[in-house]
Amino acid sequence: MKPIALVLATSLLVVPALPARAQLQPESPAAAPAAEATQPGFEAAIARASSLDALETLLVAQDGETLVEEGFRGNRTSSATNIKSASKSVVSALVGIAVDKGLIEGPDQPIADFLQADFPADPDPRLATVTVGNLLSMQAGLERTSGGNYGAWISSRNWVRDALRRPFVAEPGGPMLYSTGSTHLLSAILTRVSGRSTLQLAREWLGPAGVRVTDWERDPQGVYLGGNQMAMTPRSLLAFGELYRRGGLAADGTRILSPEWIRQSWEPRTTSRFHDGRYGYGWFIDRFADHDVLYGWGYGGQMIYVVPDLALTVAITSDETRPSARDGYVRELHRLLAETVIPSAEARRAGRPGPS
Repeated sequence: MKPIALVLATSLLVVPALPARAQLQPESPAAAPAAEATQPGFEAAIARASSLDALETLLVAQDGETLVEEGFRGNRTSSATNIKSASKSVVSALVGIAVDKGLIEGPDQPIADFLQADFPADPDPRLATVTVGNLLSMQAGLERTSGGNYGAWISSRNWVRDALRRPFVAEPGGPMLYSTGSTHLLSAILTRVSGRSTLQLAREWLGPAGVRVTDWERDPQGVYLGGNQMAMTPRSLLAFGELYRRGGLAADGTRILSPEWIRQSWEPRTTSRFHDGRYGYGWFIDRFADHDVLYGWGYGGQMIYVVPDLALTVAITSDETRPSARDGYVRELHRLLAETVIPSAEARRAGRPGPS
């Protein structure tokens, strides 16, 4: 199997749902054209997906062509939904674009350059050594704001300062401590270096790639919540994955994101203590069915998978109110990919019928 970089070069707590308007807003047909029909060869994947009662939509693209676009139980691929923590991958992309534009020096730049004014009055000296890259890879060392700490964090008066005042439970650059607060600090940094909201940046910078954020929660100071509570359509989620699959290019060839940033984002930097998944800059990294797979994962089973050597992108949205880790549902989604979608994509490449 070719290394990911070579392929590229050659090719948790339940929180309230977003407002209903965010989940029901249809996407303009011009933004992301629907597939004319599901192509033959993926029947097994569709059947498996339809049997998972939490799964709402499934989209599959290969070689830039949308081959499967299915909504189940009345759900539509053109209606916005909450992608939850899959938005961490989106924030990572925005950071990469900011680096490309020279607004941020790079992942090694200390966050003190941007957030010093929000540091505690007598900060731990280690806070000055935390970098942008540490936030991206969940290695800041600060106490987590996710899991059991999430409710208290979003109930605080200032989410940025609350995240920064947390005690160190590990050294910066140490073990992975999955924390939405870390991604929210990135959103605050993006706002400060650009002078514009993260929502504005997402729409302007990612819009040409067919990605549109329709709604997004904000903190009490108006900073958009980095890493959670972001709404977009499943079609937009697929377009986001396709942006990475194409090495940072929009479908029309417009450069959106540098291949170097994608390479850095897909480089394993740490491992989750919850499920042994490797993690880069906002992306999980694994192997399924003998293929390197990169994926973003949001609560409930909001998934964007990229399989570079098959030129394959898969977007899945699910019931946002149900857990995906504790009940094994995310493993079912991984199996859906590994046992039905990937074999169908392999068969398509080889000119063979897909699995039935």
